[in-house]
Amino acid sequence: MNRIAIVAGATGVLGRAICHELHARGASVICGYANRRREAEDLAAELGGFAVELRSGMDLTETVRTLVKHHGGLDILVNAVGMNREGNAVALGPEEWRSVIEVNLDFAFSLTQAALPHMLLRNHGRIIHLSSISGRAGGRGQINYAVSKAALDRMVRAFALETGRKGITVNCVAPGVIVSDMTERVRAEHEQELLSHIACRRFGEPEDVARAVAFLAEKSTGYINGIVLPVDGGMFL
Repeated sequence: MNRIAIVAGATGVLGRAICHELHARGASVICGYANRRREAEDLAAELGGFAVELRSGMDLTETVRTLVKHHGGLDILVNAVGMNREGNAVALGPEEWRSVIEVNLDFAFSLTQAALPHMLLRNHGRIIHLSSISGRAGGRGQINYAVSKAALDRMVRAFALETGRKGITVNCVAPGVIVSDMTERVRAEHEQELLSHIACRRFGEPEDVARAVAFLAEKSTGYINGIVLPVDGGMFL
């Protein structure tokens, strides 16, 4: 029987790569979207899966319950949702702060909370969130983003402590500078400086992140729990 995977943020560059990688490894993928429904439906059709709206502020408990009932279970949950609204820390407005925290942290908590009861019933599950190296290093003009990712890293550890004894692992993958729309500006403006700090001397590809996520989602990785796995080419060596 195929494992059932929900990927929130499936229409993003990293989310799409993760969906393809999980599908290639035999999972049935449910593609979660926030506002790009057509793209999610096209991706789901390509993978023989299913598309569903998953966004901050909606009743995720009921949505996940309906998905589990329809598909017969839930084995893997991947949260690839993320928002970055840059701004000087001194001048950052409350809406710019709150919106990033809501998407990057509150949504992650609510989605995990919605999925866990179904995994607990089966004493098995793999939950992987996408964090960022910003959660460790910070970043000029990214105080809201860095704080949300640092908090996400700690949240994962707390969940892992509570669920590990039930056969459920909760981990983070922290991408470095990956080729994507989100990093386009910083790569263009600071390419040589960034590459000088990366041991592999290249920017990451979405597939690098997807393979790390798929590894943590395997049944055989049940003794890896509560970690933040950097996929950064050795940026902090």
